Amino acid sequence: MHPSPWPVRTDDLLLRDPVEADVDRLLRFRNDPGVNWFMVRTYVDPDELRREVLAIPDSPTDHSCVVERDGEVVAIGFLDVVDGPGQPGAPEGTDGLIGYIVDPAHAGRGIATATARALLAAAFDHLGLRRVTAAANADNHASVAVLERAGMRRERLSRQSLWHHELGWLDEVGYAILAEEWAALRD
Repeated sequence: MHPSPWPVRTDDLLLRDPVEADVDRLLRFRNDPGVNWFMVRTYVDPDELRREVLAIPDSPTDHSCVVERDGEVVAIGFLDVVDGPGQPGAPEGTDGLIGYIVDPAHAGRGIATATARALLAAAFDHLGLRRVTAAANADNHASVAVLERAGMRRERLSRQSLWHHELGWLDEVGYAILAEEWAALRD
């Protein structure tokens, strides 16, 4: 088990482990209709979110964080350590999955890009992962732009692979970056 990569300060943002006091704030923007338009899970039960968020600091694989600006929680970043696919006997815990949700009241201010970069830095520089992936609804052009600005490359387009209650079957794009690609970007 790796110790938490948080807290980390990047520009005017503080990424840190979540605490009980964050749950209500996270719930307000996590269940916002504008946010949920691009989410597969379009509603999160408050008790379920509380359990999930409060379990993060003790998890050996979930290194998600809350993002503060000027003392206010403005986003949540997701970083899960997973096993890479392959034959039995493959190394375990080598890969990561990242994601982010920004409070719509703070969108368009670089928070998502800074969060994605900080998640990648935590994955590679702190946790020593070999590969990190992310996925987005193909119509979520803002999220696609964030992943590209963070240095990830598009690897796939999955046609009609996501079911959304209001929108039907949606296309999904997948992005990835390897540890050596991250090192080259940093240098």
